[in-house]
Amino acid sequence: MEQAVGAAAPPPPDSAAPPDFAAALAAGPLVLDGGLSERLASAGFDLTDALWSARLLADAPEAVVAAHRAYFEAGARVAITASYQASFAGFARRGVGRAAAARLMAGSVELAREAARGLPGPRRWVAASVGPYGAVLADGSEYRGRYGLTPAELEAFHRPRLEVLAAAGPDVLALETVPDVDEARVLLRAVRGLGVPVWLSFAAADGRTRAGQPLAEAFALTAGVDEVVAVGVNCCAPEEADRAVALAARVSGKPVVVYPNSGEGWDAAAGAWCGEPTFGAAGAPRADGRARVAGWLADGARLVGGCCRVGPAGIRAVAAGVAAATGERDTGEYGADEHGVDEHSADEHSADEQVAGGESTRR
Repeated sequence: MEQAVGAAAPPPPDSAAPPDFAAALAAGPLVLDGGLSERLASAGFDLTDALWSARLLADAPEAVVAAHRAYFEAGARVAITASYQASFAGFARRGVGRAAAARLMAGSVELAREAARGLPGPRRWVAASVGPYGAVLADGSEYRGRYGLTPAELEAFHRPRLEVLAAAGPDVLALETVPDVDEARVLLRAVRGLGVPVWLSFAAADGRTRAGQPLAEAFALTAGVDEVVAVGVNCCAPEEADRAVALAARVSGKPVVVYPNSGEGWDAAAGAWCGEPTFGAAGAPRADGRARVAGWLADGARLVGGCCRVGPAGIRAVAAGVAAATGERDTGEYGADEHGVDEHSADEHSADEQVAGGESTRR
């Protein structure tokens, strides 16, 4: 069938693209995106609602697409969806019925796909975000774990939304910011039979999960679990990530996923971010992180990105670091200076991100 006159030709298929996400990891490191809430807050959206960025799945889906696209254009190969805080219970509190909530959650995958359409270069992948139970409570308990629920109750919460997200066809499920070994066990049981690979990343501090278990114990859960294609940490200090990557690789025998925060701290009394960024922040020489990224790759990381307070300029620097460490061409759309700062964009950081228990939230 002939193409209509004036219609844009679709991009040619990437014949060299790996057939699935696990094969892509085996082929080499992939750059993740940064904090979705960071980009949305910098665009002027108020994310103080209990649903946080998941609210925009209904209220401003075009903004979610734009945020994903900004990270793709910065060099990210993987978009993490706006479903971190999404749940049937959370949407119900806003008067959204179960069927509509399922459509919104599934739609988060399509919004990330839409952001990649028409972009030149290598294949982009979509990770459906699955946050811990505590994220839905919006009271900071995602950074503590131990919610007082039985394993059966936790599984009854997680399994239905996992089924919805898996049916939407993501390339991988991102079980992220998990604070507790007990909840991780439940999640690993709940993903069985879904037919979608997963990565499991823990929120960590001082070599332990947020609930206090040794990280070695947490990472060891994934050894021999076929569904898990990567394990690691996110939403933690960059220095915590430095220590965790080699441990995760050694204990699990899996590729490692790592996407820490910028290194800034939240001053709850002042209501402001404080301290100097040490990773992935525009305009901060110490925060370029290329040497840090090279170290993570050497220790076994295969998925590298940023979390809270890491915007597109930070991901551009991460992509440059991955390219330098692997000898590949940087795939970011725009040039960056020696500190990874995009001359085309303004300061991307905003103190409007939702804060939970003294920590900024992931999505």
